[in-house]
Amino acid sequence: MKRIGIDVGGTNTDAALIVDGKVVKGVKTPTTEDVMSGVRKALELAVADDRTVAASLDGVTIGTTHFVNAVVQRRGLNAVGALRIGLPSGASLPPFVDWPKDLRGLVSSSVHMVRGGHEIDGRPLVPLDRDAIREAAGRISEAGISSVGVAAVFSPLTAECELEAAEILRRENPDLRITLSHTLGRLGLLERENVTLLNACLQDLAVKTTGAFVDALRDSGIRAPLYLTQNDGTIMRAEVAQSFPVYCFASGPTNSMRGAAFLSGLEDGAVVDVGGTTTDIGYLKAGFPREANNTVEVGGVRTLFRMPDLLSIGLGGGTEIAADSLKIGPGSVGYRLPQEALVFGGNQLTATDIAVAAGIADIGDRAKLVHLDRAMVGQAMRKMHEMIAEGMDRMKTEAGDLPLLAVGGGSFLIPDRIEGASEVVRVEHHAIANAVGAGIAQVSGEVDRIFSGIGREKALETAAEEARAKAVTSGADAKTLKTVETEDLPLSYLPGDTLRVRVRVVGDIAAGS
Repeated sequence: MKRIGIDVGGTNTDAALIVDGKVVKGVKTPTTEDVMSGVRKALELAVADDRTVAASLDGVTIGTTHFVNAVVQRRGLNAVGALRIGLPSGASLPPFVDWPKDLRGLVSSSVHMVRGGHEIDGRPLVPLDRDAIREAAGRISEAGISSVGVAAVFSPLTAECELEAAEILRRENPDLRITLSHTLGRLGLLERENVTLLNACLQDLAVKTTGAFVDALRDSGIRAPLYLTQNDGTIMRAEVAQSFPVYCFASGPTNSMRGAAFLSGLEDGAVVDVGGTTTDIGYLKAGFPREANNTVEVGGVRTLFRMPDLLSIGLGGGTEIAADSLKIGPGSVGYRLPQEALVFGGNQLTATDIAVAAGIADIGDRAKLVHLDRAMVGQAMRKMHEMIAEGMDRMKTEAGDLPLLAVGGGSFLIPDRIEGASEVVRVEHHAIANAVGAGIAQVSGEVDRIFSGIGREKALETAAEEARAKAVTSGADAKTLKTVETEDLPLSYLPGDTLRVRVRVVGDIAAGS
């Protein structure tokens, strides 16, 4: 196996060349405003020592915050049509009802609610109003909208209404890009609909971004297939990412967690990833990020879908510090650290300056920091350590101390001993753990659905078969598949021995994928 993993962060773009399971080379270059030129630079540096590498790569895997940043910063989003199937029960809270006003104004363009959907026990709520769907399709086309999100009441139980609605929409407008809620979210209608509409409004950007990544590979002389990393620490083909950009929302932190597990050999523990702008805290379970089981807000929008359980705090190497009040963050100089930090001749006191002044980092010119008050430096370091310890405590779900894996370019801010950690583990290549995680990522297949009337053993077996089939379709080698997570939950409020079953399998990329 010969792959390049790339992670595009807010401050740096990192790359790792991995050959047969070993990190051969790691590079770190500042993230550029246009993102793509930074990716090209990272690729060039990764293969600079041996130009033949570019022609022999098995794949390039990129993790990017491009899509989540677009939602948070309200840029690059396309207008969408919303089709909800659930009248008469779903009329009081229309689509986009709980979105921030500015974001709703950008993307909400054509909202339609029609009769249909199912009860929680699987029975039809009312007959599907096909004529209303055809009418909605016409209005969406007249408005010039190219992307639509479809959500039906209890579609994770049965997707019949959404699938039939998609057929009608495609007959009316074959070029329409359609996101169906049952492919993304869970039972809660509003949260599931929200992530569906977020996915729909990112379609144009997803096509543009993946196309730019492909161009960056070509310009670097690389002909290997392109993959993007997902929220669960696995990968998907670039063409799949065009359809499901929301699965890339948290790929940066999950890359770091997977890289930390790979570099340390540990499968369970806390991972604290200190970047230039934020510190991300999460927990590993069997070598993969622990998933969130509650709602996750993205850009002020409540969602409920496959996301890692993470806590981000405003602490990083570029975090701005006020010397007089000792206010730490949340502002950061980000990728401008080499120009603005005191240690590099700038005028802004940052967390990196404090670390260098305290003697725990050797970056820039320490002589430029001799004027800093020693007591202030000590107080600032203690305050940053307290922020990390408090974050770990907030993320704990069970008693006992676990190892803390310290990664990221700013991991020098993590002390060697910290409350709540049995030990602090520092690994080689810790500064590019995110790129390593992208480079070693595997292909996954996941099933999360409701089974009724077939018994627990048959439900588990069926879900596992479907998960394996999904992984193979996504490019996994069937011989390498292993189950990493199995969960079944009896739903006592539903008839017929009903279970919610979730199975996830992972495997290596198949040759020629």
